[in-house]
Amino acid sequence: MPPPMMVDLSTLNFDQPLHNIDEIRQVNPQRGDMEHLTAIVHIDPPTHLVVGYKDITDKEFWCAGHMPGFPLMPGVIMCEAIAQLAGFYARKHKLLAGAFVGFGGMNEVRFRAPVFPNCRLVLIARVTALKPNRRAEFDFQGLVDGKMVISGNMIGVPIDAVFTNADERA
Repeated sequence: MPPPMMVDLSTLNFDQPLHNIDEIRQVNPQRGDMEHLTAIVHIDPPTHLVVGYKDITDKEFWCAGHMPGFPLMPGVIMCEAIAQLAGFYARKHKLLAGAFVGFGGMNEVRFRAPVFPNCRLVLIARVTALKPNRRAEFDFQGLVDGKMVISGNMIGVPIDAVFTNADERA
């Protein structure tokens, strides 16, 4: 049985994101095929809740090779999308130090339904434990058309990086 929904999605305005892809790029370092976050639609700092989405097209790099003729979004890419949402929140709200937020671990991850191209994967994350500048724990959920497709919890940790070229971070 899936966990209770963290937020009532019908109360959110997906037509007017708070942060678009260009604003996400100012915070998150991922680029090109590794960008798995399209927009942020809701942030509630008092409860440390963030909601965003990834619009999945039939042009994703994994479509040709992950089940040819029947492309499925790989679970690891769903996890990466959620990590990018959590990382955006942690960096934007200065919860963690470092150049960016990396995976510290994932627990209780459940893939509840397949995700196909040409859909919107809605991502939800909430901080459940925080050691400022050192570690943030998040519960997360992912939904397609209101149906939960992934849930679990993860740990985000700060990662320091020295970028050798300004374009690598921009």
